Amino acid sequence: MPNAVSSPIVTEEVNASPTLRIAPEPNGYRLSFNAMACPCEVRVEVSDVTVAIEVGLVAEAEAKRIESKFSRYRDDNIVAEINRNSGHDVRVDPETAQLLDFASQFHEVSGGRFDITSGVLRRIWHFDGSDKLPSDGEIKALRLFIGWRKVRWRNPVIRLKPGMEIDFGGIGKEYAVDSALVAAQKITKAPVLINFGGDLRVSGPHADGSRWRVAIESTDHLGKPAGMLEIAEGALATSGDARRFLLKDGVRYGHILNPLSGRPVAGAPRSVTVAAATCIEAGMLATLAVLHGRLAEKFLEREKIQAWFIQ
Repeated sequence: MPNAVSSPIVTEEVNASPTLRIAPEPNGYRLSFNAMACPCEVRVEVSDVTVAIEVGLVAEAEAKRIESKFSRYRDDNIVAEINRNSGHDVRVDPETAQLLDFASQFHEVSGGRFDITSGVLRRIWHFDGSDKLPSDGEIKALRLFIGWRKVRWRNPVIRLKPGMEIDFGGIGKEYAVDSALVAAQKITKAPVLINFGGDLRVSGPHADGSRWRVAIESTDHLGKPAGMLEIAEGALATSGDARRFLLKDGVRYGHILNPLSGRPVAGAPRSVTVAAATCIEAGMLATLAVLHGRLAEKFLEREKIQAWFIQ
């Protein structure tokens, strides 16, 4: 996964709040916190520490707001309301409607490979590094509840067929990156990098015009770089099987599931990193590339999308 690289920290890290940590760097500050079950960081090139803290707090608040609103693990948000009322109409707010429109559009352009109703497969697929695979019967039973075309979506009203669910897990973190950057840019025009769990976006180049340097994490040696990239604008997102997989009889099964089959994709790259204008676009394209399996690289080349692979 991509991680920003900076010059050495010049003083010890201090706490900006009970959950936000701030560390000075030669050209500004690095702020970090945890949200969405991953480490998050913000880098901002300002000399005023109060501005840096404000940017960090706003990014943290946005990440946690989106996590609270769209996480499938909560029973008190809009996703829970939609899923709990399957078989009935549910009216949603404009932000949720925007995400549903995006998911619907991407379902169409992906030929059904991206489908926010496929989250039900998590009931039988547990990518914990073990060799426990679900049976054909278990997969067949759950496939009855998968298929965006079975959903009635007429903005702002959605109706799922009984037993179906939606899950924004495939786009939530990337959406949070984009939203946090927009929030940060309302506070400062200084260069900003938002990095949530390796999915990141920058507001532009460094103040001196140079590019941000980003490390791509090794799939075999977690926490160590497999290579370096440079980015001056836009976003990077990575899909891969380094942390979530199953291994049986020498075959590795990555955690990205094809909703059309209910199974992991055969022959997919170990890791795909994609560059795009926004993080949500980069994330979708990286996931879609993996869903193309052995044809992942050809798919992105055909679409003229800049990407990096680890096979």
